[in-house]
Amino acid sequence: MEDDTQRRQSSTVETSSRTTSEARLDALESRLTFQEDWLETLDRLVRQQATELERLGRVNALMRERLSEQRQAIDELGGEMPRPEDELPPHY
Repeated sequence: MEDDTQRRQSSTVETSSRTTSEARLDALESRLTFQEDWLETLDRLVRQQATELERLGRVNALMRERLSEQRQAIDELGGEMPRPEDELPPHY
């Protein structure tokens, strides 16, 4: 009889341990899936931001070029355009 009781207890411990291990494995798989999804989302956002940054860089270069052209045109017409560094801030 002792043998039979020990087998049942051993089986219960084994089942309990297996259930705990399965629960832990399920939790880890769930976390991994969530992290993979989050990484994909972050990767997509980084790519979008890189594209936007490149576009803004091109716009900035174009604006600088046009500003330079306008400054040259004003200088050629003999007009004096105040430079931002020469202007006093509004609180003065």
